[in-house]
Amino acid sequence: METNVFEQLAKRYDTEDRRELANVIVKEVRRELENSTSLSLLDYGSGTGLVSLELSDLVASILLVDSSEQMLEVAQAKIANRGIMNADILYSDFTQDTPKHKADVILMSLVLLHIPNTKKILQALFQILNQDGKLIIIDFEKNDKINHPKVHNGFTEEELNEILSEVGFRSSKRKTFYQGNRIFMNQDASLFISSSIK
Repeated sequence: METNVFEQLAKRYDTEDRRELANVIVKEVRRELENSTSLSLLDYGSGTGLVSLELSDLVASILLVDSSEQMLEVAQAKIANRGIMNADILYSDFTQDTPKHKADVILMSLVLLHIPNTKKILQALFQILNQDGKLIIIDFEKNDKINHPKVHNGFTEEELNEILSEVGFRSSKRKTFYQGNRIFMNQDASLFISSSIK
């Protein structure tokens, strides 16, 4: 199995730049989670919990899922240090294993671009969502200046909506909410938020 690059990054992942970008994302996701106090949130590809741990006051429970044990160790330490009672971690890769979990809301923040088979992961997440559940994706708008063998260069609204509807999502809405300097492989880029209902 190839080395998980995020294992090496984990201890030094929470840089100032990443924290700043996470704060921008948290602000946007909080709007999507209004009136969600009784709901369960699953953060797929949670990393160190930079985004989802800032949302713990809005939902009943949070499950941080990642395929990097080191990232989850950092997240677990944050949960303990901050006394967050409604968050848990799960070491798993849903592109490999069919998950048994269920959730009302799934969050994927800057994760989809790292997954080669977009449709396969979206199908797995569709299975986990409860009926009428919501999938929130935050990622980069398509950027032709990016060319990397292991990373998608962002997503157009048309291509993502087509896959979401093929998978079975009933409706999707999307908006661009942030433009940043050198935030995507050292290139200027825009972030979108997409929310889809099962």
